[in-house]
Amino acid sequence: MTEQKFSQKEAMIYSQRVAQMSKALWKAVEKDWQQWIKPYDLNINEHHILWIAYHLQGASISDVAKFGVMHVSTAFNFSKKLEERGYLKFYKRDDDRRNTYVSVTEEGEQLLQGMNENYYNSNHGILEGSLPIKSIYGKFPEFLEVMSVLRNIYGEDFMEIFERGFKRIDHAFEEEDGELVSVNLSKPQRQPVPVPASKEK
Repeated sequence: MTEQKFSQKEAMIYSQRVAQMSKALWKAVEKDWQQWIKPYDLNINEHHILWIAYHLQGASISDVAKFGVMHVSTAFNFSKKLEERGYLKFYKRDDDRRNTYVSVTEEGEQLLQGMNENYYNSNHGILEGSLPIKSIYGKFPEFLEVMSVLRNIYGEDFMEIFERGFKRIDHAFEEEDGELVSVNLSKPQRQPVPVPASKEK
């Protein structure tokens, strides 16, 4: 640890403030996320794994675990469930026979695109809570200090993957008449993926 330039009380208050804010923020994020993906019969880990595999365009299970901030066994087990549903495929690379890799199938890619297109079919408390800031400053919060903390904890490659995913989303969608529309130059005839009917409890 670097030379201490803070008091123990200051450090404790800072750590607890981050912990309490993170827990409160995660509760809202988790609720939003679960509502968004519920019609597709996915859980948060499954959706996150699909998202990582899609944006890495071929990721090892270790990569999925690292960038998904989950245990390797969690990444593997949920990846297997996605494979069983036809959304992921497992493979070995000729130049790396030790690691197992996953990539998103065409069906998985269409699922992700459809989910993004139907993003506004569920409520988003985090978005609603951020709108007053956007109204005042003309943009959503960027969390630059938080991003810096994450970079110091997880490293530059983590942040590079983090940003790559959002750049791909930016290039993959356009907005037409207030609706998100997929831009897929290689498959221009792809049919939109409808929101599945909600299952009765």
